[in-house]
Amino acid sequence: MEGLELIAFQIISTVGAARSLYIEAIQDAKKGDFEEANKKIDEGCQLFLEGHHAHAELIQKEASGEITNLNLLLVHAEDQLMSAEAFKIISEELIDVYKSRK
Repeated sequence: MEGLELIAFQIISTVGAARSLYIEAIQDAKKGDFEEANKKIDEGCQLFLEGHHAHAELIQKEASGEITNLNLLLVHAEDQLMSAEAFKIISEELIDVYKSRK
């Protein structure tokens, strides 16, 4: 497997795990466990940051002329990155809503 594919898989796995944690955080907040929800948001943010750094690495490589290929795997990785970011925003908002109801 080439470097581009490895980085794409790294993005997919880290941001996918982050997105799962954001969803779990919403479920914890729904139960009123805001401490656990915040822990999962924080853990998700760390994983998301790893994926974001890998993405930035790809951008830097492309800017330097190292990478010119665009493939479905990379498109999927970027889609997962954006999806995780959206879930982060939504989860933080929903947690605030659940907090205001308590």
